[in-house]
Amino acid sequence: MAAEPPIRLGSRGSPLARAQTALAAAALAGQGIDSTAVTIETAGDRVRDRPLAELGGKAVWTKELDEALSDGRIDAAVHSLKDVETRLPEGLALAAVLPRADPRDRLVGAATLAALPPGARVGTSSPRRAAQLRHRRPDLEPVLLRGNVATRLARVADGHVDATFLAAAGLDRLGIAAGIPLDPAEFLPAAAQGIIGITARADDRQTLARLATIDDGATHLAAVAERAVLAGIGGSCRTAIAVHARALGDGWWRIDAELLAPDGSERLADHVEGRVSGLADAQALGSGLARALAAGMTAAMRAAL
Repeated sequence: MAAEPPIRLGSRGSPLARAQTALAAAALAGQGIDSTAVTIETAGDRVRDRPLAELGGKAVWTKELDEALSDGRIDAAVHSLKDVETRLPEGLALAAVLPRADPRDRLVGAATLAALPPGARVGTSSPRRAAQLRHRRPDLEPVLLRGNVATRLARVADGHVDATFLAAAGLDRLGIAAGIPLDPAEFLPAAAQGIIGITARADDRQTLARLATIDDGATHLAAVAERAVLAGIGGSCRTAIAVHARALGDGWWRIDAELLAPDGSERLADHVEGRVSGLADAQALGSGLARALAAGMTAAMRAAL
């Protein structure tokens, strides 16, 4: 019997993207499956001086990878799942997720949010982080800061901004110890933060079966639940929303969510608990929380959808 060909893993070219693709390759190797990395530049990598909303939303990170998948140049694409649109392009599927890393945000540049002086400039390109910051510290100034991890750390070091937020998982994957983790009870993370997702063509049964061998079941449940909240409210890259799902034990799960007006002046928080035994249950639990949030949304929150 002929050996199966290596899975061609599409990846962005940033150091973090390459590190995440290496983790996917290592997981596959652990199952005796060969893979090779294919680097693809995305619009998000090329243009770094404008908000994502002006560039077409989260698709700036995924469009070129999706196209490479659809036309057969790669067999799978490796993503930070928080950067993937909740509705995948037709013909593509979320084939696997790796075990979730630390989902928290880290604050770089200060020991705590409270320690930042009034008027401090905090760099971020995330509407969620900017709104959470404005809600908790309206005396601080969020400023646009894009670029890879090294670029954003450099902007703090050179005084361009006083502080910034970075995902703990990304820093850990790069071996960078910078920053102070923020308690999710005070600063809820983005949906699917800390999760590496791997997409493939929905009709490529061979690749789907091979990727299924590295799928982490508990993380997949969390990903589906959190992404169901986003899909249920119809949010976009301009929506300031945070979602986090976690297992409580004995099959019970809890999802916490927070929706804010872009200027941080209004905040709506809710949670739901329920039994989850499979992806359909996770989807239903997240969808139920989305309906509860939608019922309580203010005009300012709806305007940002």
